[in-house]
Amino acid sequence: MTIDEVRVLPNETTVPLLHCVSPEETLAFWRALGFAVTYEQTRPYVYLAFHWSGFDLHYARAPKGLDPSAETTGGCLVMVDSVAAYHAAFTEAMRRTYGKVLVKGLPRMTRYRAGASRFSIVDPSGNTIIFIQRDEPAEVEYGGSKDLQGLARVLDNARILREFKMDDRAAFRALNSGLRRHGDDAPAIEQGLALAGLIELSVALNEPERVPDWGSRLQQLPLTAEERARVLAAVADPAVLGSWLPDAT
Repeated sequence: MTIDEVRVLPNETTVPLLHCVSPEETLAFWRALGFAVTYEQTRPYVYLAFHWSGFDLHYARAPKGLDPSAETTGGCLVMVDSVAAYHAAFTEAMRRTYGKVLVKGLPRMTRYRAGASRFSIVDPSGNTIIFIQRDEPAEVEYGGSKDLQGLARVLDNARILREFKMDDRAAFRALNSGLRRHGDDAPAIEQGLALAGLIELSVALNEPERVPDWGSRLQQLPLTAEERARVLAAVADPAVLGSWLPDAT
């Protein structure tokens, strides 16, 4: 073969190589989500490989002293056609294995809002795998409309904090203070969305003390069947609302 016959073909494949703090936890987690283990080695060095659908994740030993809880380990992007289908598949797998959707600590999966174009999975080592819809607009709608007022504006701000900045604590504070300021004058659906968000965030932050109070308020709201469905869709795992969500009227 001459040099003129050698050419680069546009058929490359890239495979993320992520840091692995705990091989055992990493293996258990991705297996639970339905990934096939295509390579497993822990001695003399760590190397793990996983495959699901059409993509692969590989892991090697993490630097000594790496703290997974800092969630600065690394990560990758996975571009897909329909992000909702992926979230639904992982939700089903988590419920099947763990009995619930993992929404706090490590590992976990971020919630999915209907119409959203991305969500994230944070693995046991603190790596963030972000699933992004291919046709996501170049300018992502981050919210912050000046036309919103009162509790509607608070809900929009909390969504930005949680879904894009991944700051559950700030979202919790925004909803908590916003509900105190604007809750009495807000429509029932806005109150329901705020209360559901506070309940879910309290569980995620491991601060459940006020859940019964918020749940009782949610239970008393005069929500229609359509509004009830909106509130259920606003949380990653409707089970966190337990018996607090009233029956459709």
